[in-house]
Amino acid sequence: MSKVPNEAFRDSIGTIDAEGKRKFIFPKKPSGKFYNYRKWVSYVLLLILVANPFIKINGNQFMLFNIFERRFNIFGFPFWPQDFYIFVLFMIVGVVFVILFTVIFGRIFCGWICPQTIFLEMVFRRIEYWIEGDRGAQLRLSKQEWNAEKIRKKGIKWFLFLLISFGIANVFLAYIIGSDTLFQMMEEGPVQHLKTFISLALFTGVFYFVFVWFREQVCIIACPYGRLQGVLLDNKSINVAYDFVRGEKELGRAKFNKQENRALTGKGDCIDCHQCVHVCPTGIDIRNGTQLECVNCTACIDACDAIMESVNLPKGLIRYASEDEIEKKAPFKFTARMKGYTAILTILMGILLGLLFLRNDVEATILRLPGQLFQHKGENISNIYTFKIINKTNKEFKDIRFELVGIKGQLSIVGKSGFKVPKQGMSSGTLFIEINQYLLESDKTRLEIEVYEGNQKIETTTTTFLSPRSFD
Repeated sequence: MSKVPNEAFRDSIGTIDAEGKRKFIFPKKPSGKFYNYRKWVSYVLLLILVANPFIKINGNQFMLFNIFERRFNIFGFPFWPQDFYIFVLFMIVGVVFVILFTVIFGRIFCGWICPQTIFLEMVFRRIEYWIEGDRGAQLRLSKQEWNAEKIRKKGIKWFLFLLISFGIANVFLAYIIGSDTLFQMMEEGPVQHLKTFISLALFTGVFYFVFVWFREQVCIIACPYGRLQGVLLDNKSINVAYDFVRGEKELGRAKFNKQENRALTGKGDCIDCHQCVHVCPTGIDIRNGTQLECVNCTACIDACDAIMESVNLPKGLIRYASEDEIEKKAPFKFTARMKGYTAILTILMGILLGLLFLRNDVEATILRLPGQLFQHKGENISNIYTFKIINKTNKEFKDIRFELVGIKGQLSIVGKSGFKVPKQGMSSGTLFIEINQYLLESDKTRLEIEVYEGNQKIETTTTTFLSPRSFD
């Protein structure tokens, strides 16, 4: 975004030194208006993230992603393999929403909502500041020899990080296998569920590795979203941006001198204090313009505003702004591209809501048995079918029966009469349908079959009945 002539900074990332080795970032502890807002947003999101798998609505876990049993709950709505198209549509709506949000507000999702950023900045780094101190103290501790003080501080920090990683792994596991199953396994002990315990240990190790060592590399190297934003952003997108027009002016940046009037000398308002660099959690210089490493965390805004206030210059040298606003003083406009994404999102959400409201709690499927032809039974024609009834509710269905609609015939279930379907379960079997041949108008007759629990109709399904082409 900046008109910086030297683009050499784009040849490498801030976490790699000149020799190509990993350079650890020791950001200064942020403070200010935006950081306080982020803390409250983060605490609310952390509470939601931790509570989601333990909240139940109508007996359904609020959020569940059981890939092993192919069961998913989203906002308390259960999704079975038969509902996979709804689940996919839900994911597409989420992706389009993130795209629209990025087109308008840049990578703000990463700095304010992403679990990786929230855990790293609002949990692990806050513990780090508490134990090791701010940026200067951490740098000194890093260069210090391994004496008693360093071993004590590092040991306490790493132990707390391990405990938190273990807690995160348990929450993550609750999303996958369900909180009830997790509690049951805890009661029965790890010996009874060795495979699950090994999985829990692996998750703990991954989270520990990420938050102790890999850290911001997740955002820079592993996460594809940083590269995606390069396609989505334009000069009308709002980002955390450095006002290079005001900051550079005619003569560029210069150290602060309280004896001079910068407006008369032609020097920019940037006093080159590097506070925006020191506070950056990914180690970049925001004055170089939009970079994939920037997660829009606003730490540089707070740091710059504090400096501007201390030297009696206007705040907002770094702020939320678009390139057109900085360079051309153009107000924000809802562009055609933004309108297009909004229209697509509205249509998709309408379809998703419609499918959710039309979705039945019971799904019945009746199919002809493969490889079986019809049979003659006197004047009747008989077909054999397999049926499957899926109960998506937390209520057990008892005394299930079928009835033909619109045509006289006999329907009989093999070996079952008034069978049950367990809650969040499935029941299947075989049935015969016999219909008088003179009631059939074609060789493929569409049948409508109603499913009842006692006297209450719970589902309607269709199937095809085969018969001879001619009855002469």
